[in-house]
Amino acid sequence: MSTTQSERLRELLEPLVSSKELDLEEIEVASVGRKRVLRVVIDSDDGVDLDQIAEISRELSEKLDESDAMGDGEYTLEVGSPGAERPLTEHRHYLRAVGRLAKFQLTEGGELIARILEVDDEGVDLEVPGVKGRKPAARRLTFDEIAKARVEVEFNRKDKKEEEA
Repeated sequence: MSTTQSERLRELLEPLVSSKELDLEEIEVASVGRKRVLRVVIDSDDGVDLDQIAEISRELSEKLDESDAMGDGEYTLEVGSPGAERPLTEHRHYLRAVGRLAKFQLTEGGELIARILEVDDEGVDLEVPGVKGRKPAARRLTFDEIAKARVEVEFNRKDKKEEEA
């Protein structure tokens, strides 16, 4: 049997989230002053929209009300998506980030910013942007070489179709 509150909450809520073809990415119980906040992060291969978040929020709230998983005290439920600069911690996160720019903290030290081109079971194929007029370079990282990775927000990226025209 699970020992932590987060594990118990995951066991309770994950089947409901999965039944909507969504992934339960994160559960966090935090204290904010005298109140507690339960933050639930959901996602899917196609992302999530506000209607999906509202619907799953209502259903999760009902499920929590039926159980004693949050105890007797008052709490606020917050349901959302991972956000633009999401951390890449699971294989599916890398798959969803294909085509996106990411920042990699390497296990050997140092960091790398590169675009994710392909993902397989062993690692990622990247395109490292060229510097000072140089062409981009290809690079492969295995998952063992990656200590941490996070999607980077791009404000001035040209659309691929625009580049090909």
